[in-house]
Amino acid sequence: MVNNQDVIIIGGGPGGYVAAIKAAQLGLSVTIIERDKLGGVCLNRGCIPTKALVSTVEVLQNIRRAREFGIMVKDFTIDFSNIMKRKDMIARRLSSGVEQLLVLNGVKIVKGEGDIPEPGTVEVVTAEGKKEIFTTKNVIIATGSRVMPIPIPGVDNEGVITSDGALSLNELPSQLIIVGGGVVGIEFACIFQALGVKTTVVEMLPRILLPIDEEIATRLTQLLKKKGIEILTNSKVKEITKKERLLEVIISHSEGEKKLEGEKILLAAGRIPDWGKINLSRLGIELEGKAIKVDQRMRTNVPGIYAVGDVVGKIMLAHVAFREGIVAVENIAGIENSIMDYRAVPNCVFSLPEVASVGLTEEEAKKQNQAIKVSKFPYLANGKALGMGETEGMVKIIAQKDTHTLLGVHILGAHASDLIAEATLALSKKLSASEIVQTIHAHPTLAEALAEAAEGIVGRPLHIFRS
Repeated sequence: MVNNQDVIIIGGGPGGYVAAIKAAQLGLSVTIIERDKLGGVCLNRGCIPTKALVSTVEVLQNIRRAREFGIMVKDFTIDFSNIMKRKDMIARRLSSGVEQLLVLNGVKIVKGEGDIPEPGTVEVVTAEGKKEIFTTKNVIIATGSRVMPIPIPGVDNEGVITSDGALSLNELPSQLIIVGGGVVGIEFACIFQALGVKTTVVEMLPRILLPIDEEIATRLTQLLKKKGIEILTNSKVKEITKKERLLEVIISHSEGEKKLEGEKILLAAGRIPDWGKINLSRLGIELEGKAIKVDQRMRTNVPGIYAVGDVVGKIMLAHVAFREGIVAVENIAGIENSIMDYRAVPNCVFSLPEVASVGLTEEEAKKQNQAIKVSKFPYLANGKALGMGETEGMVKIIAQKDTHTLLGVHILGAHASDLIAEATLALSKKLSASEIVQTIHAHPTLAEALAEAAEGIVGRPLHIFRS
C-alpha cells in the first residue's frame, strides 16, 4: 500500500498526463495510472497518428502539383507500408517522451486498471494481475472516451472498422465508405482520397461538420467534392451486408433508398465518455447526460474527486483536456482563482484545406439576437498564399456591430490551425477588430489575411476593393 499521495490520476491521456506534470511542478506527490499506452487515444490512435498521415498526403499533393512550381517529377510511387511505419514511429516517440517527462518530474507511473472503491482509496489491478491499494487526498478521473457504438445491422461484418482499424491497415482499400461527416470522418476522407482511394462520406445531418460555421462548411464541401470525395448528406445507413469481396451499404435519403459498395466501411460517428471499471453510482458521482458532472474547478459532487477530459463531455479536444487537467490540480494545490473557461476554445479540422474556428458562428450570433458585422478576406488576395499556391480559402470575422468586439473567427485554408491562435487570444482577452488592425502583422504572411478581415470590420480591407 502506498499512503499519503496528494493526488492520484486515473488515465494517462492528454488531461491525465498534463495534470500529473503540473501537480508535480506545484510540489504535490502524484501517481498516474494507465492501463494502455501513455498519451491516450490522442497520441496513440487519434490526433498525432492522423496528423502524421495528413502531413504525408500534403507532401503527396505537392509532388502532384510540382509542375505548377516549375519542377518536373517524372515518376513516383506510394509506399503505404512505410507511410504507416512513419506514423507509428512518431506516435511511439511522443509516448516515450511523455513517459520520460513524467519520470523526470517525479511522477510515479503504474500500469494497470484503476478503480475507486471509496473516496480516498484507489485500487489498481496491474498488467501482471497483481492488486495494489493507494490512499490519497484527491483523485482525478481522466479515463477518456471510446468509439460511440452505432446500432446498424451488419456493423460486425469483417471490413467494418473504426478509426483504430483505419490507423492499422496493412494496405489501401480500393473503395472506402465513411459513416459520419464530423471531424474524424472528414479528416480520414481527405487522407484516403489523396492516397487514391475512392471515398464516400455518408452523413445523416443536412451538412458536414455541424459545429463549424455554415458558410465555411459549405465552401469546404465544394472543395472536397471537387477533389473527388462523394458527400451524401441527409443520408442514414440502414444496413451493411457482405457481398463477396465488397461490403454493401444501404442508405435512405431524400431521393429514396440507395446502395453503395466499399471494400472497407469506416464508422466515424463520434465518441462517448468511458470511465473504465470505475463504479460511479457506487461512489454517488452525478452524471450530466452520459458524462461526469463537474463544476468550473473540475470538481465532482463527491469531495476529493475531480474529473477532466472526455469523461466530462464538455468539448472533446485534447487541448481542452490539457487545460482542464491544469485547472483541477491548481485547485487541489489551493490556487483559488483557477477556473475553467470554455468561451475561447479553438476547433481545428485537419482537412485539405484546413478549417479552424473560435467563438460564435454567424448562425449562433444571430440566434442570440446580437447586432453583428461580418467581414471576409480571401486567400486569393494574400501574397503569401499566392506564392504557396494555396489560394483556396478565406478568413471570416464576426464582431459586434457597434463596439467591433470579436465574437467569432473562422478560417478555411492552408495553416488555418496555426492562424487561429491569434484569434483565440483576441477572443480570450475580449479584444476588438480595431486592436487586431493596430497590431503590425509581418509581410508577406498568411496572418495578414486575419488583419485584412479585421480591417473590413472597422472600415474596408486594403488589398481587395469593396465599394
